Amino acid sequence: MAQVTAKLVKELRDMTGVGMMDAKRALVEVDGDIDKAVDLLREKGMAKAAKKNDRIAAEGLASVAVDGNVAAIVEVNSETDFVSKNEKFQELVKEIAELVAKNKPADLEAAMAMPTAKGTVETDLIEATQVIGEKISFRRFEVVEKGDNQAFGGYLHMGGRIAVLTVIDGSTDSDVAKDVAMHVAAINPRYVNETQIPQEELDHEKSVLTEQALNEGKPANIVEKMVVGRLNKFKAEISLVDQPFVKDPDLTVEKYLATKGATVESFVRFEVGEGIEKREDNFVEEVMSQVKK
Repeated sequence: MAQVTAKLVKELRDMTGVGMMDAKRALVEVDGDIDKAVDLLREKGMAKAAKKNDRIAAEGLASVAVDGNVAAIVEVNSETDFVSKNEKFQELVKEIAELVAKNKPADLEAAMAMPTAKGTVETDLIEATQVIGEKISFRRFEVVEKGDNQAFGGYLHMGGRIAVLTVIDGSTDSDVAKDVAMHVAAINPRYVNETQIPQEELDHEKSVLTEQALNEGKPANIVEKMVVGRLNKFKAEISLVDQPFVKDPDLTVEKYLATKGATVESFVRFEVGEGIEKREDNFVEEVMSQVKK
């Protein structure tokens, strides 16, 4: 029996896009013959998904699930926005979020291996790709835990185009936490408060603001005061607690929560497709490529 090495498994995975264990099982079954392994996976319908691996999945849905004092926020991608309206896809995203909250996987590899009613998350994604006809991928997740005197706030905007998970301290009112989550979805703060802003980011902004003030022809003693004021404004704009609350702009988020006896502990915001470079398809090139075949 041929030895199935990690290098061989990786090569088969790169060729077919199937999971590590599926690749290993296929190689074992055909005594390490990689060409036969490819054929075997194709015969089983598992390599069909692999042909879609060069496509860019930048659409999809994000979701939030709560399991006691543990919550999860996930993002599952598809190639087109149309798929997000597919009931099977919606149920898949919801199930993955619930499984992550329940199992608290350490990383994406562990999350893909979580057991489901039909197999694992990984095999369910392969099946969904085959049934729906688009590349479906589990992009990211985050697990958040809270204490008994805290509350989770989950909010989905546009059915899951944006998902937010917040934790508030000093209150167990999930409606208050959800209000903060709605604010985060709408305004997109970068930090809970200014103490979380990295010093290098502040130094960079100060440098830019200083140059702006100098270019305005202000004297040096005035420039320093202007920069301090503008830097404080910058910090307030990107810090959640200092932003005007969307439901009552007369209050900051911090002051709104103070009326409820609460403070913000943390937030996570997922916007579907953020950070993914979407391919600009050239229709002429696509047609010509088909003609040449």
